Amino acid sequence: MNKQHQYEVSVTWTGNLGNGSSTYRGYARDYDIACEGKPVIKGSADPGYMGDAGRHNPEDMLVASLSACHMLWYLHLCTVSKVVVTAYEDHAEGVMELNPDGSAQFVRVTLRPRVSITAESDAAAAERLHERASAMCFIARSVNFPVDHEPETVTV
Repeated sequence: MNKQHQYEVSVTWTGNLGNGSSTYRGYARDYDIACEGKPVIKGSADPGYMGDAGRHNPEDMLVASLSACHMLWYLHLCTVSKVVVTAYEDHAEGVMELNPDGSAQFVRVTLRPRVSITAESDAAAAERLHERASAMCFIARSVNFPVDHEPETVTV
């Protein structure tokens, strides 16, 4: 059996404005993301879906996860390849395609990392390591995966 890591996250809807989801405009799309021992992330839907623009939405977090995973792998690979990174910044962009039935899916995410390395480092190696980081990134390797559901319905 392969070694496994497990991640537990609680998502709690905080947008009940008094009448639950009785009407489409009668509730907020706000929620809290909690992981034990870490700060809570305040989330909402994209503003195009009546969400709060001041909160992170799932689409933001997917693109951020891809960017952060790539960066962390890249830094690791640079370290073991003796390429010294002194600064790293990425301006990532995700493109989501909307379907006539209201569903949607991401069709492309473009990472645009800007990396500074020391003069003694091999610039060609630094460029090549992005390809390896992309191949190693856990999130990038997982974007087309089944999502299992274990629902619990509570009537109140």
